[in-house]
Amino acid sequence: MRYDDEPVFRRSKWGTNRYHYNPHNPVGLALIIITVLFVGTMLVLMANRAGPFEPSPAPVPWSPPPKDHGPSPSINSPGP
Repeated sequence: MRYDDEPVFRRSKWGTNRYHYNPHNPVGLALIIITVLFVGTMLVLMANRAGPFEPSPAPVPWSPPPKDHGPSPSINSPGP
C-alpha cells in the first residue's frame, strides 16, 4: 500500500464536518499513539492527584508575632 495516497485526516462517516486520524498514514498513526499516551498519562495523574492535579497545601494558620520585651521605638515619641 502506498502511504503517499493516504491523507492524515479522513472525513468521518458520522457527520458532514467531522474528521478523524487515519491509521493507514504513518503520521496519523503517530498522532493516534501520542493521543492515547497523553490521555492515559493525564488519567493516571488525575487518579493519583499528582502533577498539575495535586491539591494545594493547607494554609498555615495565622499566629501573632512573638512579643519582644526589649525597648521598641515609639511612634509617638516626643520631638526635639
